[in-house]
Amino acid sequence: MKTPPPRVLIAEDQKISRTLLELNLANWGYQVVTAEDGNHAMKILIDTHAPQIALIDWTLRGLDGTDVCREVRKAAGSSYIYLILLTSKSGKNDIAEGLSAGADDYVIKPFDPDELRARLKVGMRLIELQQGLASKIKELKDALTNVKQLKGLLPICLYCKNVRDDHDYWSRIEDYLHSAVGSDFSHGICPKCVGKHYPEHFERRKN
Repeated sequence: MKTPPPRVLIAEDQKISRTLLELNLANWGYQVVTAEDGNHAMKILIDTHAPQIALIDWTLRGLDGTDVCREVRKAAGSSYIYLILLTSKSGKNDIAEGLSAGADDYVIKPFDPDELRARLKVGMRLIELQQGLASKIKELKDALTNVKQLKGLLPICLYCKNVRDDHDYWSRIEDYLHSAVGSDFSHGICPKCVGKHYPEHFERRKN
């Protein structure tokens, strides 16, 4: 199944700049969503299916870029959104203010296409790392849940030693453990059972 292109929000109230950004990002393979003011941008970014990256102009109408960054970080959804401020402000204090508001990066306007593309790639790498970490955390939680289930009381047949699962089905303990934690088994015979079931072999080993 083909992976859909990453989605990027462009929040820019100047039409020419917004169109130029949109054309560049589309040529680079991104799926573009646009907003013309800060309030619209905020509505998109708090949605369940928010874009993974957002390019936000500092001087938006309504909520400005730093306001949007602060509100997004307060909302703290399950998926991290990489925020890049677009600004003509290049002073150290301005840059520090933008990063303190919650932006991950900034691009000085007028932007250089190569620089912007590189910064977007950095954002995508961070998002992919975050998604991979979230997936590993989920796997660990599932594994811990399975371990807790196994540490509980297992109903096991007195005679055949089959185990009953949560759906009232009986199965071999090997099948139950494979289903619960993914473990596979190799079979052998312990020394005690060798002596009990194969006494002739046991005697030969003693001699």
